[in-house]
Amino acid sequence: MSLKYGVYLALGGLTELAGIKDPVEAYETLTRVAQTAEEYGYESIWLADHFQTTIPLSPQEATFECWTSAAALARDTKRVRIGQMVTGNSYRNPALQAKMASTVDVLSHGRLTFGIGAGWYESEYRAYGYEYPEANVRARQLREAVQVILAMWKEDEAVFEGKYYQVRGAINQPKGVQQPHIPLLIAGGGEQVTLKLVAQYGDACNVFGDPATVAHKFAVLKQHCESVGRSYNSIHRTAQTFCIIGDTDEQAQALIPEWMKALLPGDSQSYALIGSSETIRQRLAAYEAAGVQELAIIFSEVTQLDTIRRFAREFIV
Repeated sequence: MSLKYGVYLALGGLTELAGIKDPVEAYETLTRVAQTAEEYGYESIWLADHFQTTIPLSPQEATFECWTSAAALARDTKRVRIGQMVTGNSYRNPALQAKMASTVDVLSHGRLTFGIGAGWYESEYRAYGYEYPEANVRARQLREAVQVILAMWKEDEAVFEGKYYQVRGAINQPKGVQQPHIPLLIAGGGEQVTLKLVAQYGDACNVFGDPATVAHKFAVLKQHCESVGRSYNSIHRTAQTFCIIGDTDEQAQALIPEWMKALLPGDSQSYALIGSSETIRQRLAAYEAAGVQELAIIFSEVTQLDTIRRFAREFIV
């Protein structure tokens, strides 16, 4: 298979650091995950952008901030790409966000993929004092934000006058290492807004769902690309999924933790990478047939490195 694989790091947001009381040891645990992913041939590590755990029953568990963690992991690794899955647009001014990304791209020697989305976790917005507008407003804000970010990466003095954001001669030096600019990943499957935004501005996309749903989203994206005169194949297509490997399908199903059950939408246990090696191999083939080029994998116990190693030994060529 030609699929590439990345490891999703929730930075504590899925309670994967529960039980590690020393915050220094908690961060070093994340470093070991990233370095193991690099050692075993994964293409990327993807960091969640949350300020507190997304598991309501465990609100006090350690959760590290996304962008400072990305900067640290950029220095803790040498080869693996580092990305966000994904930056919540509302959490930071987009001009500042572009500056932060440029800095991390330099720190990583050109290994950053900048992932962004409209934001969704309402209780986190409220807890931290952010306004939480309607979905259509957040989508319009995202449209303006990606234009600001690209201007900051391309122009000597960025200028943008929008309804939500204004930039008036902002200078961003250095702009990063990668040319023509840092790859911009836009996440979401909204067919009339988000996927059109990908076609217009994105270098990569991220969608979630069963292979049939993913294939449909990519078909919609292809139509948008044709409408704007963009090459569909110029967009790196990623998807996100869960993984538990067992000696049998039944054993793997029995290992699904409660937090994962809460996050698995619909009948996703039937298409996520949950099962025996043979079952997982079939599901990987289905994702690839749907047009996925890279899978960001949420391992049930990401800090337990044996599963990351086992997946690599069995599925990464």
